[in-house]
Amino acid sequence: MCVPSSISSTPANGRCCGEAGIGDAGLGIRKGRNDVNPSSSNPQFPIPNPEPRRFALCAGETSGDQLGAGLIDALRMRFPDAQFAGIGGPGMRAAGMETWFDASALAVMGLAEVLAHLPRLLRLRKQFRQRVLDWKPDVYIGIDAPDFNLGVERWLKQRGVRTVHDVSPSIWAWRKGRAAKIGQSADRVLCLFPMEPPIYARHGVDARFIGHPLADAIPLQPDRSAARAALGEETDTPILALLPGSRLGEIRRMLPDFAEAARRLAADIPGLRVLVPAANAQCRAAIDTILGDAASFRIIDGQAQQSMIASDCVLLASGTAALEAMLCKRPMVIGHRISALTYRIVKLFGLLKSTHVSLPNVLAGEALVPELLQDTCTPENLHAALLHWFRDPQAVAALQPRFLALHEQLRCDASQRAAEAVTELLVGKSS
Repeated sequence: MCVPSSISSTPANGRCCGEAGIGDAGLGIRKGRNDVNPSSSNPQFPIPNPEPRRFALCAGETSGDQLGAGLIDALRMRFPDAQFAGIGGPGMRAAGMETWFDASALAVMGLAEVLAHLPRLLRLRKQFRQRVLDWKPDVYIGIDAPDFNLGVERWLKQRGVRTVHDVSPSIWAWRKGRAAKIGQSADRVLCLFPMEPPIYARHGVDARFIGHPLADAIPLQPDRSAARAALGEETDTPILALLPGSRLGEIRRMLPDFAEAARRLAADIPGLRVLVPAANAQCRAAIDTILGDAASFRIIDGQAQQSMIASDCVLLASGTAALEAMLCKRPMVIGHRISALTYRIVKLFGLLKSTHVSLPNVLAGEALVPELLQDTCTPENLHAALLHWFRDPQAVAALQPRFLALHEQLRCDASQRAAEAVTELLVGKSS
């Protein structure tokens, strides 16, 4: 069932978010961005324009780069001769964007961590925003990275550039009053989750629920046997997927306790295999250093999603990975610990407003999966929570319909809806 947002939550084709598309081999797998034929589905594609449209974009980290690549493809369907430039990664470059700076320059997390990189980030922001202004784009699209992008958007908006912020900051968790300030930066906010536009509406900010690209990309019923075969794992082997994060600081902070919990679990579950995907070479080196030559751990280059689908359970740090594990329909345990200074600041100022921090629990409005945070994130507690999932198949089975319903709610062809929202900002509503 589609959950409406406060503004424009129904796609142009009349299909609500989450409707699976039975025609796709009956599997509920939506067509990918390369399967869309805009000329047949909408006679107004491509949109004529005497001058090539210019889109300036800025994405931080791998997830933002993936979102940006999908958006570029969808915008190019509407504007075939468009030019794209800004900050991005390999996905956006492959989609045809000229990258002035690499997305990795923005990959910093946590208050204390950001402070250490602040002088560099401020120099980068000043240089980048002036280059964008000189380029004279039709619109600037900031993708995630709010600490960086919102300041750039505000500066550009004050100088007459139309601005879009793609991926709303977590206003449902951190100070809902920020929605009004975000509206001072962005002419339009694109939201991945249905609970966000109503918060913006209370502050008069134009926000659109577009769904989540991961929900489009991951099948409603992932094939665990195929994932195991692709990874070379046996069909009946018990498997734990262990994801301590994609940043070096997270890995160093979380992996020792995660690994100890996995070792304790291996003592209870004979033959347990532990798959540890590494996001890149730097992450792999850090993981190798911490794990050493432990026989039960298998470090894999990339393939995090395959590892989740192949697993019986996932142990991970909070973030997008928790959403991905939910879409893969795997039970999980969330373990997360931020730096002591960041945690003290959060507690002192009461910054965290949400009861839950992991997206499966936030979307469900209840604790579907355990969250072990800060002082409760210990090897003992992580082990006990993991053992529960391995020893209680009925509890695992009860999760499946809940995860499926949430998946359907987020399945909205997000890249196309994001492009639709940007296009409408530029040329008005299509008739």
